[in-house]
Amino acid sequence: MVAKTQQTVSRKTRGKPKSGRVWKSPGQKKSTMINVKSLHPSWSKRSKERAERESVKKYQKELKEAIAVEKEEKRIRIEENRRRREENAKKAEIVQKITDSSKIKRMKKKQLRLIEKR
Repeated sequence: MVAKTQQTVSRKTRGKPKSGRVWKSPGQKKSTMINVKSLHPSWSKRSKERAERESVKKYQKELKEAIAVEKEEKRIRIEENRRRREENAKKAEIVQKITDSSKIKRMKKKQLRLIEKR
């Protein structure tokens, strides 16, 4: 009974707030709002969450590694194809040997650009 009267008295004797906002209800203390034990999750719950995070990280790492391997294989394949193409182009070329060096002096600039030394 004493507790009830103290609560009613504390509600009634509340003075006018400094801000002037009389319509606002008084805030509650943190200890009365939230149960202190609920702030910290249990050890089993934390360990379960940690294990879940680790599994997600592991899966992400596997995916990244798989993508990196695919990228590397593709790069190697492209490089081999480029090398093979260059070799085939060299084999298919029609070569004409220039024995007379005076021909080079008479050539135009466009023809000189096409000449390759072997």
